[in-house]
Amino acid sequence: MADLGWLNQDELSKALVRHASLGDAYETETSALYGRDLESRLRRAGPAILDMGETGLLGIVETRKDTVLVLTPDLIVRRIPLAQIIDRVCNAANPKWRDEVDALLDSCGARGARRSRARRTILCDRLHKTRLATLMQISHHPGSSFSYQLREAGLCRTLLSFVAAHALETVLWLAIWWAGGQAALSGRIDAGWMLGWALATAALVPVRIWATWTQGKFSVGASGLLKQRLLVGALRLKAGQVAHEGAGKFFSRVAEAETLEMLALSGGLMSAVSVLELAAASAVLWFGGGILVLLLAVWMAIAALATGRYARERARWTEARLALTHDAVERMTGHRTRLAQEPPERRHTTEDEALERYHQISARMDRWGVAVSAVVPNGWLVAGLAGLLPAFVRNSGSSELAAGLGGILLAYQALRHMSSGAAQLVGAGISWKSVVPLFQAATAPLRSGLRSPSLAAEPVRTVLDASDLSFRYRDAARPVLEGVDLRIEQGDWVLLEGASGGGKSTLVSLLTGLREPSAGLLTSGGLDQHALGEDAWRKRFAAAPQYHENHLLTGSLAFNLLLGRAWPPAPEDLAEANTVCHELGLGPLLDRMPGGLHQVVGDTGWQLSQGERSRVFLARALLQRSEMVILDESFAALDPENLRQSMECTLKRAKTLLVVAHP
Repeated sequence: MADLGWLNQDELSKALVRHASLGDAYETETSALYGRDLESRLRRAGPAILDMGETGLLGIVETRKDTVLVLTPDLIVRRIPLAQIIDRVCNAANPKWRDEVDALLDSCGARGARRSRARRTILCDRLHKTRLATLMQISHHPGSSFSYQLREAGLCRTLLSFVAAHALETVLWLAIWWAGGQAALSGRIDAGWMLGWALATAALVPVRIWATWTQGKFSVGASGLLKQRLLVGALRLKAGQVAHEGAGKFFSRVAEAETLEMLALSGGLMSAVSVLELAAASAVLWFGGGILVLLLAVWMAIAALATGRYARERARWTEARLALTHDAVERMTGHRTRLAQEPPERRHTTEDEALERYHQISARMDRWGVAVSAVVPNGWLVAGLAGLLPAFVRNSGSSELAAGLGGILLAYQALRHMSSGAAQLVGAGISWKSVVPLFQAATAPLRSGLRSPSLAAEPVRTVLDASDLSFRYRDAARPVLEGVDLRIEQGDWVLLEGASGGGKSTLVSLLTGLREPSAGLLTSGGLDQHALGEDAWRKRFAAAPQYHENHLLTGSLAFNLLLGRAWPPAPEDLAEANTVCHELGLGPLLDRMPGGLHQVVGDTGWQLSQGERSRVFLARALLQRSEMVILDESFAALDPENLRQSMECTLKRAKTLLVVAHP
């Protein structure tokens, strides 16, 4: 494979991106490959870059069963066996184990393909904890075009397959009805018609299975893409926007996202089915008499008016429900403060009025919901049969009566589906108004800088240089910071003191890239954030925000400590996290935890004291291996002994340090 190896990672990544037509909307994820997961990870790789150390870089376009499509330096795609790549990676790991395995297989008399498979399996088992290579996976960014993501995931083909299945199902139902109606209304049973009726009925079963399977596949796939998009959007929100809206409004948006996912997918598919059924019903009704087609058009107009009124009432109901949710979450957040400071007679003064208003709005919405879901389809059944009475009076032929009756029943089924689907689409449309900020936030351009990993990773002498830095909040008349000059060289220990409200935390958010300065220049190593890129900038600066702005997520302690590294962690990452915890005086805590580093902590797990949480936040910042560590009031909750241990660990591990504290 010597002729397949690349020497330059930047050139290889650009070639793979062009070959996969990813444009600029792509992201990379680098992770280590160990013997235990080498084969399984390579089977799912592509497009990806496999770094095999001295062997070089391998550009993987795609893996198909036991064959890997590799992009050569002359931009030609070649096929090579997956086993050949695994053997090359394993052979370079530990020559001693390789010789031992060969000797073992020689003593067993293994030959040919069986020997190769056994050798590969034994080596991977021996090397199950050994880091063998590095894999950089290249994929679409979740903020790219959503329609393009649907096409790439094959969901557009699945949707077309679903529509085709339901169209075929409608045709089969028409054939079944036609054959049965002809036999019933003509007064005689023809063997040929009955055979056709039986075949159509039998064919309906696999077609229904096909339709149900494609509907479920599309719903699950589209739901996953939507959740991924909303999660990326939530992570891309600006710090000021998150602080301004509060926990209650974000909780409401999460609830509306679930509603959107559930209603849009099911309601959209149901509405698509109803359109096909209405088209078929109109064609059948035409044979039963033109008056029935006109009657169906009038009834559809009535249904549209009822649906519009329901949409307005549903919008009012959603607004009232979100207001209640926001208020409830904010009250729960401050429950302890209210119990301690607010008089008991004032705690529920506004809740009864809000609930009564919500009840009235809910009653109006339910009345129009019943009109849409029950009156519209059932009313059509009565109106359609009334429109068919002239045909009975005229004693029309059996074909006209069968077509009219079949069209009425088919239109009834279509209206049932459309009423249910329309109600769900109305709810989804209203929920979309709450979710759209998260959806659109994922498309916000992320400054990618120079796209040079080597440049971003280079150690710098001047870690931070701020010149005439100013910041003003959007609604504030006066600037919080003005004319700030700060220069920090590698290895400096800086203490920043100031009174409360003086802008210390705001300055920290500017230095870490969470906020953008209103004026002035901020650089690191001679490059500003626009040139270096947001990701590279935040890798250089690790911060532990103030206690009330930092959080323990519900998960293992290791997950909370290693948020700044790749997940799942390597054994050396866990070992380093354990060492840092002991250096910070968290050893007794780990000894008490049954699971140690893997113990679940957070709101629904093991509860930590304020001092323990502060040291976990401190360890999290130190474990990011950044050029500079910024600590904002991180030592305020520590007793003298823990303060001494924490300071020793911080000064030992931080390359450059900025500590923010009160005077």
